[in-house]
Amino acid sequence: MTSSTLAPPTRGQDTPARERTTPRRTRVLALPEARWALAALVFFLVALPLQLTGAPAWAWGPLYALTYAAGGWEPGWAGLQALRDRTLDVDLLMVVAALGAAAIGQVTDGALLIVIFATSGALEALATARTADSVRGLLDLAPATATRLTATGDEETVTAEALTVGDTILVRPGERVGADGRVLDGASAVDQATITGEPLPVTKTMGDEVFAGTLNGTGALRVRVERDASDSVIARIVRMVEEASETKAPTQLFIEKVEQRYSLGMVAATLAVFLVPLAFGAALTGSLLRAMTFMIVASPCAVVLATMPPLLSAIANAGRHGVLVKSAVVMERLGEVDAVALDKTGTLTEGTPHVTDIRPLAGSGLDERELLAFAVAAEHPSEHPLARAVVEAARAKGLALPVAEDFTSTPGVGVTATAGGRKISVGAPARLLAGARAGAGDPRSARAAVVAAELEDGGRTAVVVTVDGVPAGLLGIADRLRADADATVSALTALVGSPPLLLTGDNPRAAARLAAGVGIDDVRAGLLPEDKVAAVRELEDSGRKVLVVGDGVNDAPALAAAHTGVAMGRAGSDLALETADAVIVRDELRTVPSVIALSRRARGLVVQNLVIAGLFIAGLVAWDLIGTLPLPLGVAGHEGSTVIVGLNGLRLLREAAWRRAAE
Repeated sequence: MTSSTLAPPTRGQDTPARERTTPRRTRVLALPEARWALAALVFFLVALPLQLTGAPAWAWGPLYALTYAAGGWEPGWAGLQALRDRTLDVDLLMVVAALGAAAIGQVTDGALLIVIFATSGALEALATARTADSVRGLLDLAPATATRLTATGDEETVTAEALTVGDTILVRPGERVGADGRVLDGASAVDQATITGEPLPVTKTMGDEVFAGTLNGTGALRVRVERDASDSVIARIVRMVEEASETKAPTQLFIEKVEQRYSLGMVAATLAVFLVPLAFGAALTGSLLRAMTFMIVASPCAVVLATMPPLLSAIANAGRHGVLVKSAVVMERLGEVDAVALDKTGTLTEGTPHVTDIRPLAGSGLDERELLAFAVAAEHPSEHPLARAVVEAARAKGLALPVAEDFTSTPGVGVTATAGGRKISVGAPARLLAGARAGAGDPRSARAAVVAAELEDGGRTAVVVTVDGVPAGLLGIADRLRADADATVSALTALVGSPPLLLTGDNPRAAARLAAGVGIDDVRAGLLPEDKVAAVRELEDSGRKVLVVGDGVNDAPALAAAHTGVAMGRAGSDLALETADAVIVRDELRTVPSVIALSRRARGLVVQNLVIAGLFIAGLVAWDLIGTLPLPLGVAGHEGSTVIVGLNGLRLLREAAWRRAAE
């Protein structure tokens, strides 16, 4: 198959595709709550002018009855079902208050209560639907079908769910990638904005990873499927966000626990507001009207709605940016973190070895490119991670990969091959230098040992290259810091008030060198898994709430012991992913401080909502008990506070909320 390497799409070409990625928004009238609320409003708006212009009661009375039925039947029925389960639903109290108003002749006020109450319920339903839209929109990005290539090279169109690991798919220009996988052939610019948030398309060539739902540019790609559809990045985001949406944070659980007692107390207080004035000679109608107004304004609807919208909005927003927060409990706890512990390999670093030093020995007659060419000749057939690092370094410098003969590999020593008629060995200095023949008066073995010591003191793994049994030079290989490691450590330091500590099983010299490069002072190296747990518990015992970020099996115990655990998702072990409270799907370390900041913002909105709800309830109750609060004004104040609280929590669904958290 021939690959296409045409230029990336222009901004103008890209815009329509990006517009297609916008999640579908639930239409207002698609919600039954909105339709019933609209019907109640229409009946009310037709009845009110008739009543005010002096039309007979038979003209406007049935319209008010329809207003009560349209706006009140659904919450009334739900309230009766809850009552059957011995649970007092505040929605039922609203309907009872409206019917009570009608019973004493306040038909218009009762109908207004029903209309405002139904409208408030419709707005809450719309807010919930929009939260779900943000998650469901991710699923809409993944194409329903894909073009699978058979063993004979034929093409067949299959559903994305039918793809299995190992299948090869063809992604034509302008199509969406059908599955998570790796490019086998071809080159193209792929728009990954929906998954990674990157503003510009990313060039993908052989060996690069692509994600389901991303948009291919103008080149054709052959992709080997590496994950089932159910385990793709998009599917994992949706599944975990949905699971998180079903949980309840401690604040919400506390509110729900208090709600029943509060509601019963409110009913008792309402009876007192009605009966006490009657005992002192007050009029029946006035006492009943005041009592119903009290029941409405004292209802805890806004308090009940204060907690979950901010937390669920934060979960959905984080999910869109590749951070899977497993529950509302976790989202609330993330904001409490005041200490951070980072693993090194695979977390603070990329977890993949890279060639950092190329050191030809004096007298070898080689420059850096020639030394690397000899090394890659021997390492190319090897499967060892260090060999792959050498091959990648050669590719990065544009070196041709020579054909090697007589390749042999000795565990613990190195590899040997013949290339261009010369015998090349690459391996551990301790073994190869001991057997190298330096020749009479040739000091290269001694110099090689000195260079090896220098590299190892700097935290690198030293690899010696010998040509025809004579040391020619050394390579320094080390894991590389993530590009965003420095900025992440700085952001975490600013957030929690102290630098993170580094917990690693690596040797102290390498760990200290790497930590110094990003501003970490507290380094605990050479740790076994139980040692990491002990370090975390030591901090927890001192009153700190520790966030642990790791990726390996050896990190899982510390992730479980911490106040909150976060796993790096791309290379993370299954055990770490299961144990962690949150998962960074795309291995973007910089999202860790972002999600902490987002959690703190969500917790702040919860407090705001509780204050707003409390002030409205206290103010309206005081007005009703001390003065005379008109029923329509009480209804407007109560339902208005509920709407304000709900919409305030949904602010965290906006893209701007994540940008502010990232800043």
